[in-house]
Amino acid sequence: MNPAMSDRRHYRMVDVGAKAVTRRRAIATGHIRMSNETFVQVRDGTLPKGDPLRLAEVAGVLAAKRTAEIIPLCHPLGLDHVAVAFRPDESLPGVHVFCQASTSARTGVEMEALAGVSGALMTIWDLAKQVQADLAIDGIRLLLKEGGKSGLFLHPDGLPPLPPGFEAPTAEDHE
Repeated sequence: MNPAMSDRRHYRMVDVGAKAVTRRRAIATGHIRMSNETFVQVRDGTLPKGDPLRLAEVAGVLAAKRTAEIIPLCHPLGLDHVAVAFRPDESLPGVHVFCQASTSARTGVEMEALAGVSGALMTIWDLAKQVQADLAIDGIRLLLKEGGKSGLFLHPDGLPPLPPGFEAPTAEDHE
């Protein structure tokens, strides 16, 4: 067997046992695009299946909490906090979704924040697909992560305006 082939078949979870427990936080975002007509129904919570943003908030929290069950090499984490927020944007038209996750642990929470955004976006899609089949999810990305040995990561494109409670770190936070 080709040695390169055998290397691709072996996976391993990183051993974080020797790492220090530190406070960690991550914020991710993404958006869903739709027609103007669908946007009004999403924004106003009048879709036939119900209010997508209320349900998507719960789905995003649940997705963040269950990340290790769907991403094979993620460490299961006891999350201290998960928050999901929305910014309807008539200019898309669509909705920006934000998820913030935090914990005190030996490994980061960026996958949990990304899973939270994805779960919320897919829930909006699920409720809106009945009125519009050609929705588009886009722009899912990590905006920031902090804590641990690597310190602070900020997305190279910078931070968009964050929802209340999703404050950007300050220089003093990382001195």
